[in-house]
This record gives sequence, structure tokens and C-alpha cells, in this order.
Amino acid sequence: MEKYIIELDGIHLKKTTIEDLDFVIQTENHRENKDFVMSWTLEQHRDSLLDEDILHLIIETSDKKRIGYAILAGLKNINSSIELVRIVIADKGKGYGRTSIRAIQKYVFENLNAHRLWLDVKDYNERARYLYQSTGFVEEGRLRECIKNGDRYESLIIMSILQKESYSLPL
Repeated sequence: MEKYIIELDGIHLKKTTIEDLDFVIQTENHRENKDFVMSWTLEQHRDSLLDEDILHLIIETSDKKRIGYAILAGLKNINSSIELVRIVIADKGKGYGRTSIRAIQKYVFENLNAHRLWLDVKDYNERARYLYQSTGFVEEGRLRECIKNGDRYESLIIMSILQKESYSLPL
């Protein structure tokens, strides 16, 4: 039987295994995702599975269909500030992203007792920015033209939610 980290409204989060990495790479490099994700190599994903400061998760439906993955970092952060490094949903438009983010927030604040959950998002990723705002994340600032992508530079928006803010959100 699978050991889930957390279950919420038909979404299950479990630790990623080596066997899941082909799905992770395929999802990350899919045409609908690749412009919005700073991709890792297979080796980087594999190494993250062994890193005690990182939690690499597969997102599944209740019928065990893999629909995405997420990566959390800073599990050992002395300031109790955990980064949502990445969340990628393969099966879009069904509310899986929203439920997955709420499940991650619940796990981070209730199980890891974090004070803060933060992320960065490319400034032109309007869909993701809206989703993050609608799940309680607040924009903190902008890292202007901090990523080189080919021959152009891209900006990131930093967003966060505090533990005390998460209690006012519906699950």
C-alpha cells in the first residue's frame, strides 16, 4: 500500500521514487510547461531524492493516476521558511493545481510546522500567479531580469504565505 504524505479532496501526495522520474522529466519538458519551468536534468532530480533538505513529491488522483509533481526545499531551514521550488500539473483545467497547492500548504504548516511557504514565478505566467494569489500567496517583490533564457532575460515574482494566514483559507 502506498504511503501518502497527505491526502486532500481526492489528491494524494507521495514521495517521488526513481521509477517516477521519467514521468517527472516528461511532464517538465511538455510544451505546455517548459516555458514556465526551470528544468532540471535527470541527475538533478535523482540527487534531490537523496537530499534530506528536499521533498520531491508525485501528485496523484485517488485512482493512482499521476497528474503532476512538486518539489519543496528548505526542510531544515532554521527560519522555518520552506520553498515551493516547483509544482507542475500535467492534466490541466480540472482544479488539480489548486487542490495540490492547498494540500502542500496543509502539509507544510501542519506537519512540518513551517512559519512561511514561498515560491518564485515567472512574471509572464499569469495563470500560475492568479492561482497562487487565490490560494493565499502574497506578492513580495520582483527579481528583475534575473534569469537568462536564450538571448533574453526574464523576471521572477516572489510570493509567500505565512502559517497564520493559511488558517483563514478554506480547504
